[in-house]
Amino acid sequence: MRSTPAVLLAAGLLLLQPTFLSPVFAGPFLERLQARMAAREAERQNAPATEYTYGADSLQKLDFWQARGGAAAPLVVFVHGGGWKRGDKRNATGAAKVEHLLAQGYAFASIDYRLVPAVTVEQQAADVAAALAWLRNNAGRLGIAPSRIVLMGHSAGAHLVSLVGTDSRYFTAAGLSLRDISGIIALDGACYDVARQLADSGRFMLDTYIQAFGTDPVRQRALSPTLQAAKPNAPAFLILHVDRADGKAQSEALGAALMQAGTPAEVQGVGGTGLRGHMEINRELGDPSHPATGIVDAWLRRMIGTK
Repeated sequence: MRSTPAVLLAAGLLLLQPTFLSPVFAGPFLERLQARMAAREAERQNAPATEYTYGADSLQKLDFWQARGGAAAPLVVFVHGGGWKRGDKRNATGAAKVEHLLAQGYAFASIDYRLVPAVTVEQQAADVAAALAWLRNNAGRLGIAPSRIVLMGHSAGAHLVSLVGTDSRYFTAAGLSLRDISGIIALDGACYDVARQLADSGRFMLDTYIQAFGTDPVRQRALSPTLQAAKPNAPAFLILHVDRADGKAQSEALGAALMQAGTPAEVQGVGGTGLRGHMEINRELGDPSHPATGIVDAWLRRMIGTK
């Protein structure tokens, strides 16, 4: 029987699991696969975006999609993943997400940020805050409501939005406060507790984590949203994870730390397993058949709904 592209893709994703693929080869192979899939996703996006610059570096840019419902629309700001060292504002957004949110009356922005090893994770978090500050400062001409903004991130992007949502120093440096956003959506992130992630990851992603976070325990703690979750925090968090042991444990621990501090946090599993599930939660968010879509829709309506 001839294999279909979907079957071949599933087989390739299975081989990318740590059990099947040596860490020596996992990184380059994974990068090539993700690049091909991201390019296809970018081609499927039909809604036009306008690119803006929020800083002097060539990567300090964002794409903005204007809402279809008129002025003063709520805004969702997306921060891509890519192991803190790769990814792109256009081709790591997912194929369905933009159109789905625009159809509901939201404006949407997807940001680029500078990448490791050229900069540090601290500078990446500063870029997220700077992009948000630019969007708020230009709310009038963009037709967005500065009081109704949610930050959403996937994978490394989930870590970054959670970091700026728990450590107020990044927003303060950008002239913002944590009350300048309505909430955080973290999609299957990791390294909410850096030291625990390093201990639990095995060799599969260890080099990526060391490159991003180094080996200094003090720095690792400072870059761990779970360990920065004492108030002040962003007003509310939605933390979604697929069925992979480290992501589930990291998500639940972050949610527990936030709730202990009195910050509303919802933690939910959305099915999907391993690397394939990790990619699908981003790629298919906005598709009504993916379980994360309904959860995100309901949470956004409560936080910044268009009505």
